[in-house]
Amino acid sequence: DDKKPLEIQEFKEHKKLSNIFYENETWLDILGVGEVGSLNDKIESSEIIDIIQVSEALHEKKIANIADMISERKDVKVILIAGPSSSGKTTFSKRLGVQLRVYDFESVYSLDLDLFNKHLELLLKGKKVEIPSFNFVKGKREWNGHELVLPQNGLLIIEGIHGLNDQLTASISEVNKFKIYISALTQLNLDNHNRIATTDVRKIRRIVRDYLTRGYGGEDTLLMWNSIKRGEEKNIFVFQEDADVMFNSTLVYELCVLRK
Repeated sequence: DDKKPLEIQEFKEHKKLSNIFYENETWLDILGVGEVGSLNDKIESSEIIDIIQVSEALHEKKIANIADMISERKDVKVILIAGPSSSGKTTFSKRLGVQLRVYDFESVYSLDLDLFNKHLELLLKGKKVEIPSFNFVKGKREWNGHELVLPQNGLLIIEGIHGLNDQLTASISEVNKFKIYISALTQLNLDNHNRIATTDVRKIRRIVRDYLTRGYGGEDTLLMWNSIKRGEEKNIFVFQEDADVMFNSTLVYELCVLRK
């Protein structure tokens, strides 16, 4: 605890999270990149294209494996994806949707839970619903005629920071849910003695995203970061071990891209 630096806190084992770190370490061994110096060497020797392609292939293979797990559970109707800010939830959900087509599958209280669960129940009955969108620039919900209907034998993918909180989908039976926790757990370090905090990559992702899509400057995002972290501790991390599977969205080369 950073407020009690001289006290050793009680150990809480997070087996699934630990496995993700071990997996990422294996991936970095495959890529031959463990620290910034190695990455820079790869860039200077023009090997970065191989690094990018192998990194993407490892991600795609993992997503395909998750799609296999979902297809084997015939009762699953709803796939819930959660993770902290800028962990890659939206990108992951789209890529998972692509993989699932291979199998011919055609604070939480700030949400309108009643409407959300009403729509879930109607969708799972094959009914058509109109889905509202939230305009982040205007700060309000809009109805733009976006209608959705779930095809026969279809799966519904839902992503958001509250995805693993059962209050979000209280109307859906647990046997019909498949839960995925996603984060960006970088193990790229500056050298053998100086690590890059896992939250730093998400912070930079968030700065870029907020600037490009939400009208915020970099300083605005940084001023919100402490509040974002408090929300993650309260609403996201407490549910991570309840996931059926975890996915690490970090890419070893992304800091080189995001710095632009």
